[in-house]
Amino acid sequence: MKMRSIFRAAYAALTIAMATPAAAHGIGETVTPHFQHSIPNIPGKSLVTLVVDYTPGGASPSHVHAKSAFIFGYVLSGEIESQVNDGPRRVYRAGESFYETPGSRHPVSRNASKTKPARLLAVFIVDTDEKELTTSLEQDSSSRSRQ
Repeated sequence: MKMRSIFRAAYAALTIAMATPAAAHGIGETVTPHFQHSIPNIPGKSLVTLVVDYTPGGASPSHVHAKSAFIFGYVLSGEIESQVNDGPRRVYRAGESFYETPGSRHPVSRNASKTKPARLLAVFIVDTDEKELTTSLEQDSSSRSRQ
């Protein structure tokens, strides 16, 4: 029983560690793993949460998330400007939320303020075996142009 708990904790730590570098590519953006656990009554799915801290004027690059990921974003503090797919850009304030369906593009995610920090809680429902939660579109286009 004790050994099973150790293996579960090690698996959770490994999954979070693998998710963090993929998500941390912005300027003035810090992504911190917060929670990860498989969903017992939905085999093959996990719940992963990350906290995204933006410095004043900080931003994430244009990106997509894992193809299986349904994402709920909740602004903890400050103001976050966000755009999903070709929808309108919108500023969300502390206490407001938005979501992204699987396969969505996230062209804009940034702190709306140049003088105050902002913090976002990102909640992912994702396939447990997903290796990368976030892929920068800017990185993809620059690597394609080199080939």
